[in-house]
Amino acid sequence: MRRFWIDTDTASDDAVAILMALRWPDVVVEGISVVSGNVPVDMGVRNALYTAELCGVDVPVYSGLPGPMLREASYAYFFHGPDGMGDMNYPQPKRPVEAQHAVEAFIDAVRTAPGELTLVTLGPLSNIATAVNLAPDIVDKIPMCYVMGGAAAVLGNVTPAAEYNIWVDPEAANIVFHSGIPILMVGWELCRGEANLLESDMSYIRSLENPLADFTLDCNKSAIKANREWLGDPALPLPDPVTMAIALDPDVCTRKGKHYVDVETISELTRGMTVVDELGVMNKEPNIEVCWEIDIQRWKETLYATIR
Repeated sequence: MRRFWIDTDTASDDAVAILMALRWPDVVVEGISVVSGNVPVDMGVRNALYTAELCGVDVPVYSGLPGPMLREASYAYFFHGPDGMGDMNYPQPKRPVEAQHAVEAFIDAVRTAPGELTLVTLGPLSNIATAVNLAPDIVDKIPMCYVMGGAAAVLGNVTPAAEYNIWVDPEAANIVFHSGIPILMVGWELCRGEANLLESDMSYIRSLENPLADFTLDCNKSAIKANREWLGDPALPLPDPVTMAIALDPDVCTRKGKHYVDVETISELTRGMTVVDELGVMNKEPNIEVCWEIDIQRWKETLYATIR
């Protein structure tokens, strides 16, 4: 069995990614740490707990940082709805949040199982950067980290230059990207266009007629609307599930390369931009593996396998 730790700002696409990990046959999710991002941290905790309950999996959920390391908190209600879950107002989960702080729990988990815990981050990197600052020894104990964040093609979804997760806390992203943790960056651009869940894909999911399939689409109602009206994409973009699909099945990523990647923290115009030196013109040591292309049908089949 592979052991995962998920760090998330649980809104609608995060919830689907969590569902995928909890339902994958050879993966056990050791813990879920929640960070401020799409929604306030308490709301993210509730959404994570509800998702795990819906999947019938008992997994500890920990509450983390209530905002970025240095900046004011920003939320994405405009995209995910006032509850982060398409305004579905799901019931309160039965399991309570863990008493331990998310950062402490993550550090303990990595130290307890050195070299065994794959990290998947679905939100701003505030929790992980804080953990690295407090316990730098964990860097060498994390075998792999899949980061949903950034835009290697420099087409942002919150500004022209930046993807939302990195933009929210660019200082944290900068710490994590330069920490030495082995990272595969899965940019927002990989869920666009044909990689959206198109009308035919959503019809197929509805035809499965089960609670997890309905949940996948219902909690993303606001995201579908915002994506069409605001960003002009055809249907439902799922950046976090695309990242989780790659973590579950690395062959979903069909082209990747290791490059020097830096994060803009000073300019307001390009705040949070992930600057990828694809051609090596800076002559700096590559620090991040970047996923450039995915097998779109394979990513969708990975999702379908978890909700059928």
